[in-house]
Amino acid sequence: MAGTKEAGRRAAHLAAVWITGGVLTAVQLRVVLIALFVDGTTVRGGLLALGAVLGLGALAGVASAARTIVPLAHRRRGRWTWTVTVYVSGTAGASVAAVVNFEIDRLENALPLYAAGGSCYALAAALFLPGARIKLGSLGAAAVLVGGGAYAYRDASQPPTLDEHLAANGVDRGLLRVGDPPSGYTLRALGAGADTFGAEYERPQSVRLHLGVERAGHDTRRADARGCPVPFGDPIHCVDDGEGRQLLTYEGGYEHQELRLRRDGLVCTVTVQGRHTDLSAARHILSTLRPATDAELTGLLGLPTRR
Repeated sequence: MAGTKEAGRRAAHLAAVWITGGVLTAVQLRVVLIALFVDGTTVRGGLLALGAVLGLGALAGVASAARTIVPLAHRRRGRWTWTVTVYVSGTAGASVAAVVNFEIDRLENALPLYAAGGSCYALAAALFLPGARIKLGSLGAAAVLVGGGAYAYRDASQPPTLDEHLAANGVDRGLLRVGDPPSGYTLRALGAGADTFGAEYERPQSVRLHLGVERAGHDTRRADARGCPVPFGDPIHCVDDGEGRQLLTYEGGYEHQELRLRRDGLVCTVTVQGRHTDLSAARHILSTLRPATDAELTGLLGLPTRR
């Protein structure tokens, strides 16, 4: 009976440390974030010192309540030793947990971080309880926590595959169409989403060709019966270019030309800067349109992936 009562008291003690540690993790995280955005080394240092004082004060109260449970806490010097050791160990563990949490979801869901931070403080406190079994159990739990955190960090830090990137960003695979690069040009994917896809064709000492693919109806500009945009300001000339293509010439401050092809519910447009330029490369791109290969889409992996 006495053993059960003592086990309950120890469990209550560790629960108190866990709760206190979770609160400290939340408070100190906010203190650090605020310190990152304030000007002045003195102010920043003062904020961090305030966080440390609050943490030590909270744990000192727990140590005082644990005098009959933790042998080291019988005396005042021992209680401060317990307080400082648990604070330093727990804060170090919580800091590592914050790094892992940031890598996983950029601190968007901090509740797992608070729970892990509280566990770090509780495990440090458990090492001061009497009994080899408790100490070994605490070390084992700490090893599991470290191993799980390391695995989660490694998994989150791995670059996503192309399929993972497309799925996470809600990219419509049906839009990922490219044409064969004209002679001397290289293809580079720029970005993709649920409604649009963009790529560029580059060649030294030549203007870039921009390919845009979108669903029919995505462009909300007013258009005439032929599907040519109605000018709003500078003139736009729209003529038939053959083989289902339209040639749009924009005049004014930003002169450029567009070759546009409507096919299979998609609108594919190649934009060329300037006027009266050789459009043979743009025509080649539209005439060879096909689904993009994974190798041609690797440029998308350099863009942020939603988590």
